[in-house]
Amino acid sequence: MLGACSPDKPSFHGTDITGVDYAKDFALTDFNDQPRTLADFKGKAVVVFFGYTQCPDVCPTTMGELVQVKQALGAEGDKLQVLFISIDPERDTPAVLKAYMANFDPGFLALYAPSSDKLAALAKDFKVFYQKVPGKEPGAYSMDHTAASYVYDPQGRLRLFERYGTPVADLTADIKRLIDGA
Repeated sequence: MLGACSPDKPSFHGTDITGVDYAKDFALTDFNDQPRTLADFKGKAVVVFFGYTQCPDVCPTTMGELVQVKQALGAEGDKLQVLFISIDPERDTPAVLKAYMANFDPGFLALYAPSSDKLAALAKDFKVFYQKVPGKEPGAYSMDHTAASYVYDPQGRLRLFERYGTPVADLTADIKRLIDGA
């Protein structure tokens, strides 16, 4: 009965994490050596994904799907900002990050932490897992990492946790609802 008196809560395909007390901001550098915080993207829905440029599957697939989401949004695609946060500071230099993101969309930005300690603290704040996995050859390695995205509304509030493999249509619908003010 009380539910009838309160407004309907928006229904999303991703996990609604509105109001959680983590992943509220970051202080990183983009591939153009510009300092960035979440406030820089106010007015846009922001998708944050932690990954690395040498990733053979999850990272390029996710970035490719986000290109499809931006295209599906049509004219509202300019209200979406994708941020790729590197978990591989050894290999992901600003030049490498810039070249990697050029494969997807010119508006997508890659960010990096100024030190491994800051990256570890950021990952802890975002509840993101990452770990270096040694390869068969000396110096070769891969990175295990959380394969999901965080989505912020245009006011800069963390709203959704989208798992890897969420259909593009569902992700597009969720982001459109946030852009439209849900």
